Amino acid sequence: MDASASKVDQRAEWLAAARKVMETEAQAILTASLRLDRNLIAAVDLILAHSGKLIVTGLGKSGYVARGIAATLQSTGTPAVFLHPTEAAHGDLGVCQPGDSVLMISKSGSTAELLDLIPALRESMGQFRPSCIGILGNPSSPLAREMDVVLDASVQREADPEGFTPTASSAVAMAVGHALAIALMQARGFTAEHFSRLHAGGQLGRNLRLRVGDAMHRGDEVAWVAPEDSLKHVVIAMSQRPLGAACVVSPDGTLTGLITDGDVRRALQAHDDIRTLRACDVMTPRPSTLSEEVLLHEALAFMEDRPSQISVVPVVDAEHRCLGLLRLHDIYQGRK
Repeated sequence: MDASASKVDQRAEWLAAARKVMETEAQAILTASLRLDRNLIAAVDLILAHSGKLIVTGLGKSGYVARGIAATLQSTGTPAVFLHPTEAAHGDLGVCQPGDSVLMISKSGSTAELLDLIPALRESMGQFRPSCIGILGNPSSPLAREMDVVLDASVQREADPEGFTPTASSAVAMAVGHALAIALMQARGFTAEHFSRLHAGGQLGRNLRLRVGDAMHRGDEVAWVAPEDSLKHVVIAMSQRPLGAACVVSPDGTLTGLITDGDVRRALQAHDDIRTLRACDVMTPRPSTLSEEVLLHEALAFMEDRPSQISVVPVVDAEHRCLGLLRLHDIYQGRK
């Protein structure tokens, strides 16, 4: 076998190994989901019963998972903060206050730094003994015995060929943490409106906050044509206002149809002589439309979650009068 063929075989092995990792992790998460039981409900009740924040802690790879879970909790309505278990003994324990609860992440369930942290947490809070929840890879471990609630994050094996790299175990711990966060989100009645307030600067928050009317094109920005206008007139109007489409409207402003760049190309391909073509001959009648009151995240789903995506859509009022156009680009980029 020559060197190039050998290299191809190696790359095929890499791809197969990568796919195997994802399959193993997916199966591990599915198995863990089937183990979720009343302990998850108990964890939710315990956290809700505390007036303070949730202290999330872990060490090593579990520490990175803990940081991610804390971030998800924060963004979904549960006040949370990550506490490094080693730094806690050097002053960071001051972040803990009466009324807080604790979430510990550990694969082995025997992490010495976490075991040492428990009495320090209890001492720092005095009579307000913190309740402890564990997302643990070993539900029969020393750490499990110290927890008020244990969420089982054990895995049959890791996803790497040798079975020692914390891959599947990290994925399962993160997934269990996300399950807890979303259950808390449901319990708190946390809505898209609440989410948008916490994500005012991001694309997702913007899409949950703004409506179609805030991002659409109106008036002279839009190519407006009548059903009887020639195709040449349509092309000129679309060239002057390059939004990717022209709105075909009746004299009272009612939307009759939509002509996109694709419609123009198809008309050119289908006709040797286009001089007699009118807007009504090439338009899409009864196109999909949106109301200007629709949230941008709903508009995004409307335009993308379909067999054939829509890149531009007319916006109409209750009487089906056309108000303008919204492009997919406008949702992602923002105009106001």
